[in-house]
Amino acid sequence: MDENQEVRDWIEEFFSGSEKSPNLIGALLAMQKQFGYLPKVGMKALAGRLSVSPANVFAVATFYNQFRFIPPGKYPIKVCMGTACHIKQGGLVLDHFERKLGISEGEVTGDREYSLDRVACVGCCTLAPVALVGDEVIADMSPTKVDGLLLQHKIKREQDQE
Repeated sequence: MDENQEVRDWIEEFFSGSEKSPNLIGALLAMQKQFGYLPKVGMKALAGRLSVSPANVFAVATFYNQFRFIPPGKYPIKVCMGTACHIKQGGLVLDHFERKLGISEGEVTGDREYSLDRVACVGCCTLAPVALVGDEVIADMSPTKVDGLLLQHKIKREQDQE
């Protein structure tokens, strides 16, 4: 089954499983939770199901910065920029990830291994600065820890290929 059909099937299941008519933001959040991003075909299908224009769906989705429009990497990295992390040089951590991965925030590496995003707060202020790699919280981040983390992942990938 191709991805477009998978998305359309999910939309049908989502709407048939709802006791009440879902709102647009709730449906967008559910779609992103399911797929990790908002596929174009899914946003068009939502527009049809909710009787709104695709432009309205896209306008709402682009208004909120938590929505993604490209699939995340295998290892999604989120660098916290909440107040505590910002004060403790979270910006340096984000800059170092960008340099080491060769991407900017909101992008995915060419090999689809990593995606990099800035987040407002992850709720771990006492551990600042913090980064999330997948669901793993990494505390007291620094450029040196970024290097070590990426080296660990490289070694693991090489071992997995053997």
